[in-house]
Amino acid sequence: MRHDKRTRQSLIQEIITSQPVETQEELSEILAAKGMPATQATISRDIKELGLIKLPYQDTHRYALPDDGTLGVTRDRLRRLLREVLMGFVVSENLVVVKTLTAGAEVVSEAIDKMEWPEVVGTLAGENTVLVVARSKEEAPNLAKRLEELR
Repeated sequence: MRHDKRTRQSLIQEIITSQPVETQEELSEILAAKGMPATQATISRDIKELGLIKLPYQDTHRYALPDDGTLGVTRDRLRRLLREVLMGFVVSENLVVVKTLTAGAEVVSEAIDKMEWPEVVGTLAGENTVLVVARSKEEAPNLAKRLEELR
C-alpha cells in the first residue's frame, strides 16, 4: 500500500511534537508501528523538506519543528535557547564568537539571523561555535551586550 507524502509528513510532525525522537531509525520504527513504513532515504528527505532541526535534549538531541519563519524568532524563544545552550562568547574586532553546547550552534545561529538585528551582517555555525559578523568593530560590543541581555 502506497502512502501519501503529505499524510506521512503530517504524522512525522505529530510524532516529534508528542514524544522525543533522537534518530531517523527511531522515527522509522515509530512510523512502521503506526502503519506507515518508510525507507531511511524517504525519512531523510521528509526531515529536510519539513526543515526539522535537532535540539539538545537531556544528554542527547531530539528532532523539533523549526519556528514559523513568517513571524521570526521571538525574544523569549531566543532567550530560552541561549539559557539552554550558550556557554559563553568573546568579541574580537567585528566578530563575536559564541560557544554553545554540542549541536547547539546551528539553532543559536538561526535564531540570531531571524532576530534581524541591524548590526549583524551574518552568522556561521559549526557544531558548538557560532561566528557572528558585526557590521563594524564598534558595533560588535553592542551585539555581545544584546546576547548577554537575552541570557
